[in-house]
Amino acid sequence: MATLDELRVGQQASIQGIQGTAPLVQRLMEMGLLEGDTVEVIGFAPLGDPMEIRLRDYRLSLRRREAACVTITVVSG
Repeated sequence: MATLDELRVGQQASIQGIQGTAPLVQRLMEMGLLEGDTVEVIGFAPLGDPMEIRLRDYRLSLRRREAACVTITVVSG
């Protein structure tokens, strides 16, 4: 299964789940990353980390190692 850190700019995906330690999973869920939500990659910092995603009506920056814990299904792009 693919992970959020593997997407390119402009791609959209549906969140399937979050893997990792309990504190990390809790933190990502509190930021709004919930199963079934659709996210879109907006861009990457100049050195590739962090990445910026659109989630609902806001933008969120995630470290790539955090994004690697989010399993997804690619929707478009």
